[in-house]
Amino acid sequence: MTTTTNHAETYDPERPGRLLRTERDVLIPLLRGADDSAYEIRTCCPGWTVRRMLAHCGSALMRVVETRFEEGVYSPESNERDIAERADWSNARIVDELERGMTEAGEIMVKAKGRLDGVSLGEWVHAGDVRAAWDLPGAYGGDGLVDALPLLAEHSRRTSALPLHADVDGWDEPLALGVPDGKRPPARYIGDAPTLIRLYTGRPLTGTRYELAGAKETELPIFG
Repeated sequence: MTTTTNHAETYDPERPGRLLRTERDVLIPLLRGADDSAYEIRTCCPGWTVRRMLAHCGSALMRVVETRFEEGVYSPESNERDIAERADWSNARIVDELERGMTEAGEIMVKAKGRLDGVSLGEWVHAGDVRAAWDLPGAYGGDGLVDALPLLAEHSRRTSALPLHADVDGWDEPLALGVPDGKRPPARYIGDAPTLIRLYTGRPLTGTRYELAGAKETELPIFG
């Protein structure tokens, strides 16, 4: 993928919904064409099969669509309860819910003015987890990167991550992540976009190539 601007510099409220819809159009056909046995394959998230991950993704998005944000929402305990509630659902029903959430959540995210953008990014990352579990190409990459990378940069600032300048393959300007604190110069990353996503989300790095200076890999993850 090639771009000619640093998309992270201008906030676009439509970006989270657009990322979800872009991913929906690729992911949902893959899910509907998979055998039931593929849903039982383990993902990189401990304890989660593909089915459990998709149940989490659909329930998380429906909480956005229905504006259900009780205390403790999106905690590990809340996520497990949501998954358990869908234990007797068919795989097709789980995919139906996910498709609806990916279609409808964007409008609510616009009104949230950035507060729910991390949900969109997390859903996109989980879609990459499914591809990785199924050994399919495109994990943490593809057409969604044009929106996912700016969302990653914005989320890193909201979470006060350490400052880092990323020279990303195919991007003409460094991507600025995190918040300068005056205590250390920005770290530097050189490599491709999917590997940067893996670093910031704590995904396996086996088989990747990149350069990282001024920070340790363990300092970068901002969510799992």
